[in-house]
Amino acid sequence: MDELSYDVIVIGAGSTGENVADRAVKGGLTAVIVESELVGGECSYWACVPSKALLRPGLALVDARSVAGAREAVAGKLDVQAVFKRRDSFVANWNDSGQVKWLRNANIDLLRGHARLTGERRVSVMDKAGVTTNLIARQAVAVCAGSQPTVPDIPGLAETRPWTSREAVSATMVPRRLAILGGGVVACEMATAWKQLGTEEVTVIQRNARLIPKFESFAGELLRTAFEQRGIGVLTDTTVRRMDRQPDGVVHITLSSGQIIFADEVLAATGRQPRTGELGLETVGLKPGSWLEVDDSMRVNGVTGNWLYAAGDVNHRALLTHMGKYQARMCGDVIAARAKNKPEASAPNAWTKYSATADIWAVPQVVFSDPEVAAVGLTEAGAKARGINARVVDYDIGNVEGAALYADDYKGRARMVIDQTRGVVVGMTLVGPSVGELIHAATIAIVGEVPLSRLWHAVPSYPTISEIWLRLLEALGL
Repeated sequence: MDELSYDVIVIGAGSTGENVADRAVKGGLTAVIVESELVGGECSYWACVPSKALLRPGLALVDARSVAGAREAVAGKLDVQAVFKRRDSFVANWNDSGQVKWLRNANIDLLRGHARLTGERRVSVMDKAGVTTNLIARQAVAVCAGSQPTVPDIPGLAETRPWTSREAVSATMVPRRLAILGGGVVACEMATAWKQLGTEEVTVIQRNARLIPKFESFAGELLRTAFEQRGIGVLTDTTVRRMDRQPDGVVHITLSSGQIIFADEVLAATGRQPRTGELGLETVGLKPGSWLEVDDSMRVNGVTGNWLYAAGDVNHRALLTHMGKYQARMCGDVIAARAKNKPEASAPNAWTKYSATADIWAVPQVVFSDPEVAAVGLTEAGAKARGINARVVDYDIGNVEGAALYADDYKGRARMVIDQTRGVVVGMTLVGPSVGELIHAATIAIVGEVPLSRLWHAVPSYPTISEIWLRLLEALGL
């Protein structure tokens, strides 16, 4: 049984784990990363990359058809096989050799197998052949194991062999009828994608009162209207009693209302859970299967010795790839700094190099649906819940000339949430074609706490959709 020692052991070679290891090595430490699946992780192969590859061709077609002169030149439907081939190229046909080469060039060692904590600074790794390697961390262990889809406990659901987000982005056949359980980001993006790819009947079954309930209410309402106009069924305030896949392959779905709908495939898009059930958390006093609570430097709370860190989905602060990378850069840097006893890393202040602050106040997110939804910071309700003296300003993006030039009959809406006491922006939500490209400006305004009086001098180029900033500030009275 081999035993190896490194300064840092990283569990999970997704984008978060890769960034932790990379920053630790750049900080002068040695690192090994342990992965049981593909190097590159969920986002690279089963989430954001393949899903956006599936969505982009359909959205490009929508863009072309929204402009007179261009729409007349567009004929026919999407070439589905070409879309699948393009998706497969972005995931390297689910081959991680390119990512492995990147690790090698970054001087990060790779150990394939299943990792388990066995005590303080100790990790055992069992490979597919059953061979175990024991690892010892001189400085830290970083858990970057990510999350996995949750499949709800609905009678008959497991027996129907439902899709999760993994199957939804890697499928090679278009189902005629698709039922989607859930109304969050994955549900809305996959409803958009598969309708564009040719699924005749897409039905979204949402137990809440609206779609994307964590966003401003108007975002879910506009999305529902657009879905229904495109022939996507939306059932809100609805639950499923049971499911049965018949011998002919058709799934009978009995709803809480007693109605029965039929589907050829069912997608469970009902949330995620941490991949911590088999990590040996009990050996260090933590509960297996739990989210790992961390401080702002990503150090796990409740563990003696200050050696265990957790970044990315597994800490449940912000389940988004870009936020996992952000946390990872912070985590790798702080581990290296603490190894060198840098005083500024011992108890870092907010908005410093060693403190992940943005995932509390300024998390940006884009829903690549049709229309797009982009948001950052606090909603109106979220701001008021924090005791902020909030004021909300709304504006119809279609009234901005740049938007009208971008697409005929542009439909969209913007909301800015203001902290009136401090005179700064604390939240922004945008709905409409290509609004995802606008959200970073709002992120900068929020993170930088740019005073509204100064923001007034950030003049948007004319005629662009960014002129929405001018209109919102004018509506504030500036």
